[in-house]
Amino acid sequence: MNIVDQLLRVSLLGATWVLYLLIALSVASLAAIFERWVYFRKNAKSSAGLREDLDRAFESDDVAVIADVLRKHESVEAQALRAALAFRKGGPAAFTEALEAQIERARVQLDRGMNFLGTLGNNAPFIGLFGTIIGVIEAFQHLGVTTADGSGMEKVMAGIAEALIATAVGIFVAIPAVVAFNAGQKKIAEIEGNIVAFGRLISAWLRSGPADTAPEAAAKAADAAAPVTSSSSSLALEGAH
Repeated sequence: MNIVDQLLRVSLLGATWVLYLLIALSVASLAAIFERWVYFRKNAKSSAGLREDLDRAFESDDVAVIADVLRKHESVEAQALRAALAFRKGGPAAFTEALEAQIERARVQLDRGMNFLGTLGNNAPFIGLFGTIIGVIEAFQHLGVTTADGSGMEKVMAGIAEALIATAVGIFVAIPAVVAFNAGQKKIAEIEGNIVAFGRLISAWLRSGPADTAPEAAAKAADAAAPVTSSSSSLALEGAH
């Protein structure tokens, strides 16, 4: 038996198993869509009012108040900002670098399930088309054994109908996955944009010299000026001699 005969035997199994595969993928897709919907909805509730709370905290000129505001919110934005704020003693540049690292870390959590939805949306129609081709092959096989009086034509018609259903189911599975993937990417872009916007506000606030960073900045400036002052004093003593 050559490879063509083996493939023909596989194709004669019909498109029913392809339909079951598409139904299973549809269930998995709906589960992923529901999980992402709950996740983004919960994040939106957690981040509500974060901008207003930060604006009020900026007026206090105290980093501790900023940290308390970020601890009160459990959104992805607040978590990233809270983790980056721990590097504030290194200045705004250190805070910005830490925030970029937190965005990359958060993207792993934000993208969960998105690859599956995108892949399914792109390939489900092809899986349905594969089922259609198998159904057509099966229909032609039944057509070949149809007698002159037309007996067996019901199997041919059933095979063609099954083949067309496979394509329709493939498209039906793909559409929700594509819609959910695009909506999820839009939400991810909004969250990352919020993190960047809030990060710029905090970075600008740190440059203005909040209460707990002002003494450290003054100490660094004093350390930098100390050698210059010492050198000037030595030169003055030498001139006096």
